[in-house]
This record gives sequence, structure tokens and C-alpha cells, in this order.
Amino acid sequence: MEIIAYTSPGCFYCEQLKELFRRANVEYETIIVDTMLERQEFKEKYPDAIGYPHVIIDGEEYKGIVPVAKLFLQKGLVSPPQK
Repeated sequence: MEIIAYTSPGCFYCEQLKELFRRANVEYETIIVDTMLERQEFKEKYPDAIGYPHVIIDGEEYKGIVPVAKLFLQKGLVSPPQK
């Protein structure tokens, strides 16, 4: 599984995504989008992106942590939270 995560410094959800990756024990590449030029290049490459984190898994875009968490649950990479 090839995972690329576009993140922004200080982003709470980006940190939660990294924790999800740790729990799933998956390798991933992080691309930090920090400068105005990096943001512009990111929006040109992914015009439908709505913010960060923005994740590409095996070439497919996932907007935010929730769709990634659902995918990982479906694949059995993580288990649902205990009640």
C-alpha cells in the first residue's frame, strides 16, 4: 500500500492521522505544505482538496482523516474504539 499524506504544521487532524497510521502499522510519506508557494502547488495538483490532511492511497484521494479511518476499518488494519 503506497500512502502519501499532505499535512499542514499545527494541524490537529494531521497529528491524529499520523496516530492512525501508527496504530495500523503502515508506512507512509508525509509532505508538509507550509509556504504559500507549496499551498499553491498543492491546489494546482489537487484542485478538489478541501484542506488537510489530504491523503493519497494507491493513487486514490481521501479528503480528511474520516475516509482513511473507514478504509482502514474495512481492511482490518485497525479495530473500532472500545466502548
